[in-house]
Amino acid sequence: MCEDKAEKELREIQEEYERVIRGVEKEAQTSKGRAYGGFIRAEKGKLVEKIGKDLIRIAWRSLSYDEDILKFENKIIKIPIREGYIEKVSSLEVREYIKKHIKKFYYPLKPDIQVVIKNELAIALECKAYTENAMLKRILVVFTLLKQVHPKLAFVLLQLESQLGGDYSSPGSLKYGSPSTHTLLSYFDIDLNIITLLEGERRIDRPIHKPEFYKPLTIEK
Repeated sequence: MCEDKAEKELREIQEEYERVIRGVEKEAQTSKGRAYGGFIRAEKGKLVEKIGKDLIRIAWRSLSYDEDILKFENKIIKIPIREGYIEKVSSLEVREYIKKHIKKFYYPLKPDIQVVIKNELAIALECKAYTENAMLKRILVVFTLLKQVHPKLAFVLLQLESQLGGDYSSPGSLKYGSPSTHTLLSYFDIDLNIITLLEGERRIDRPIHKPEFYKPLTIEK
């Protein structure tokens, strides 16, 4: 794909971001089906997911890869119960019950974006309007469970804003991270790629859907 087309598609992402963020406040105030805060969160979440998929498609074509082998899925991934756990259950009756109904014993997971290459799940992305470290703990647990059934899976956190501390929302490709985030990561066997689309740490009292606190999404980011 030529560079001009890629840049055009990036500008379309930029325009979509501006349309959603600048318009979501008014839509939330007039929405009858959902509370104000829930509507804002849902619209931002859908926006980040769309940006994620668009960026993957653009990158894929820019690398001249076959588009037919790339697709996105939206299915539940079943995490099976660990057999070693069953034998540790103290009640014999409960152990036998679990074994008898073993097909029912799984935990359902569905990452925000599931990237499939050559019919194999290759990348799992969680998409957030923002992330702080309490939310990161949950994401790491989800990814750890996914890794049990897909050990070669790549993991990505794509966020509009960062509330992780450190320099995740700073310009430049090198990120030193933050003490809290690195400490959490040290307890999980997950190589997590964190991508932040907007500059400047998120502030609760400065929501970007308010006109006075709007942050631009640059082509460089």
